[in-house]
Amino acid sequence: MPRAWGTVSTGWPVTLTEGQVVLRPLRRRDAAMWQQIRTRNQAWLQRWEATLPPGGAPGAASFGELVRALNQQGKQGRMLPWAVCWDDQHGKGPELAGQVTVSGLVGGSASLGQIGYWIDERFAGKGIIPTAVAMATDYCFNVVGLHRIEIAIRPENAKSLRVVEKLGFRAEGLRPRYLHIDHDWRDHLVFALNAEEVPGGLLARWRSAHPPTLVE
Repeated sequence: MPRAWGTVSTGWPVTLTEGQVVLRPLRRRDAAMWQQIRTRNQAWLQRWEATLPPGGAPGAASFGELVRALNQQGKQGRMLPWAVCWDDQHGKGPELAGQVTVSGLVGGSASLGQIGYWIDERFAGKGIIPTAVAMATDYCFNVVGLHRIEIAIRPENAKSLRVVEKLGFRAEGLRPRYLHIDHDWRDHLVFALNAEEVPGGLLARWRSAHPPTLVE
């Protein structure tokens, strides 16, 4: 599939595994579980979820359309839209737990991407999202060939701020009214990491400080 000018080669579809954490493409058969998670976590996620500004183009009308659009954009080099899964190693296999998406992929002289993420509240506190973000970052640096990864977080989102703190992303300041979140334009703090700052890989640095253990 042809890629738009300025985008990159992602190698999509891509599946990555690190211990109990699996990053893989969303599938149509995830529909029931995805909807159940999103409904159960509405209050948990609403304050941090992107929303369409007035006059914005509508999103996918169904989960199937969403999956098709995400995979198409992955193949076009526009994003890396992973489902985050957690394997409790009790024989059930990896269970859908959230999403990590690298969007805004740009090659050339900018060579950057932006990471966003969410997780089911019942999986919070297991180190899943820091691990997933580290996996995604290493893939972007080592395989896609990006130079810079950014993460934008609302100042009020203490749990998300802990993710970038744990991973050692560098704070770069405030962007006023940066993204449309929860039905209004919201300020965001921006954090970044360049490839040369983690020559041994972000995942290796994260694991050296937090050795993996089996967490149920």
